[in-house]
Amino acid sequence: MPESPAVPAARPTPSDPAELSAEDGKLVILARGARGRVGAVEGAAVRDQDGRTYAAASVALPSLTLTALQLAVASAVAAGASRLEAAVVVTEASTLDGSGHAAVRDLAPDAPIHVAAPDGTVLGTVVE
Repeated sequence: MPESPAVPAARPTPSDPAELSAEDGKLVILARGARGRVGAVEGAAVRDQDGRTYAAASVALPSLTLTALQLAVASAVAAGASRLEAAVVVTEASTLDGSGHAAVRDLAPDAPIHVAAPDGTVLGTVVE
């Protein structure tokens, strides 16, 4: 079994918020909904190369811990996505977690990752 690459420990800090397109605004709504439905710490949504969207909430079980962004990316990949156009994470944190960032970058080295507060206010955008 091949070794998986190390997950960066860095927590990318979002730059000033990018102006959201209507499609990215929909991702914020989906991420907020995923978070709110289960009262999760985070919610996330991604859009693939075909415009399909995937939303997820963070998972914290004794045997499995995933960030919302990791799960949204995994759902996209499981459905056949090979590239992401954009991602959103709704969180109370002011930075993006390194593992979620790495998951998005596995499919999209340049897709914007918007970080939003629980009320939907975009706090910033990670582009690196």
